[in-house]
Amino acid sequence: MEIKLTIQERLRDLRAERGLTLEQLANDTHISRSSLSSYESNEFKDISPFAIVTLAQFYGVSTDYLLGLSENKKHSDVDITSLHLNDEVLDLLRSGKINNRLLGEIILHKDFKRFLLDVEIVVDRIADSYVSSMGTFFSVIRKKFADKFHPDEDLSLRMLELTNIKEPEFFNHIFCEDMESIIHDIREAHLSDPTTAKDCDFFTVENAERQFELMCLDASDREKMTRAFSYATGIPRDKITDEDTDFLIRFLEKSPRFKNANNMRGKAFYHGKKKGKRSRK
Repeated sequence: MEIKLTIQERLRDLRAERGLTLEQLANDTHISRSSLSSYESNEFKDISPFAIVTLAQFYGVSTDYLLGLSENKKHSDVDITSLHLNDEVLDLLRSGKINNRLLGEIILHKDFKRFLLDVEIVVDRIADSYVSSMGTFFSVIRKKFADKFHPDEDLSLRMLELTNIKEPEFFNHIFCEDMESIIHDIREAHLSDPTTAKDCDFFTVENAERQFELMCLDASDREKMTRAFSYATGIPRDKITDEDTDFLIRFLEKSPRFKNANNMRGKAFYHGKKKGKRSRK
């Protein structure tokens, strides 16, 4: 997740908020559909000042917001003292060391107020006496059962043991429950982001079996590399010729990460006419 929205993301979000298609936006702004589409594309390179001003006026936002220079859609004259944030917090928000965009999305989530309320209850120790009282109550009942019944044979005693309430675990459960819904919703909202990792099936049973097969294969490094290339690309092994392997080795030798390249030098088959030895003059 990027710290700031890109110009393209801002334009796409503003259009989506109004439920407009590119055709409708083109009619309303008198900017061609192709231009609007290019502005919202992840590969766009430039946008004219005229288009910036026109779109900012149409959406009712500042040009600084569209250009990514500000996170405020409208010019704000809010007195910073009214936020009741100390200097350390303001310095941290300005430092760029944390993801302010993510922090903002967490704060705006519908369940954040509940999470903050739960934290306040714990900090002010409002619920401590109730949790402690419940723990004491169950401890007394557990002792009564232990005196009357054999602990290992009584199901009721075991149930009371499971109901033993510990303050840290109790509050941790509350906080995790609050944050789970917040993080889940934000995660789902960013599934299509370019920076979001895509599903990868590398660690499948099939791939694990192939890796094990390669490790146990009694063959040269050259053959193991060819097999690995076959597995990775889906090209059948019998379709990969010696010429293909030679080319692959020469290509990989250009990378400093291909450490086994030197071990296979001289083992590759040369195809084509051999050059004769140069005569000494």
